[in-house]
Amino acid sequence: MKDRVLLITGASSGIGAATARAAHRENYQLVLAARSGDKLKALEHEFGAENVLTVECDVTAMDDQQAMVEQALERFGRIDAVFANAGVGGAPGGFSEADHHAWQRMLMTNVYGVGLTIQATLPALRRSHGHVLLTGSAAGRATIPGSMYSASKWAVTGIGYNLREELRGTGIRVTLIEPGMVDTPFFDQPPEQALADRDIANAVMYAINQPQHVDVNEILVRPTPPREEN
Repeated sequence: MKDRVLLITGASSGIGAATARAAHRENYQLVLAARSGDKLKALEHEFGAENVLTVECDVTAMDDQQAMVEQALERFGRIDAVFANAGVGGAPGGFSEADHHAWQRMLMTNVYGVGLTIQATLPALRRSHGHVLLTGSAAGRATIPGSMYSASKWAVTGIGYNLREELRGTGIRVTLIEPGMVDTPFFDQPPEQALADRDIANAVMYAINQPQHVDVNEILVRPTPPREEN
């Protein structure tokens, strides 16, 4: 896999960083993008700079996304897979009382930013017959009272389905990664029953490492419910 290039947005922590570590262990060349340059540089130091490109990127800005792709192609010459993972959480208060400014930031990142990542990387992926992976959520398959976050992940589910139809016959694969509760910096307090970020990284690597004729459409991963006491 040492010639394959994987681009990850939201790569500085949580699922993105865990996936970067898993891919690095399998000798992928990495393009790691996030807002936090310091955290990206720490990953670059951890992995060694030879096979890693770090890019500060606001996924809601097309100029940033296009610059990210240009730098990736200049450095590695190709992009084989893109993990559109950048996302932010919602605000408390439901539809009645939530901070609408927080909604705007979340929707721009979770939905618009995903769309921009896809649009910016598709020309390179068409050349490589590559793979698009999207971080959806179990919340994008459920009805959660008052949750705009859940609605944003429903949108990501729709993006994945619709993108797959647009790309049918091109050789490009599309995978929705849909985690349940994951213990990441996404939460201020660690959830009691949760997956680890490396569990989701394992799901990403499973999908991406399948032979070209195998298209893993969706992976829904939830924590195992606690055992009931007898």
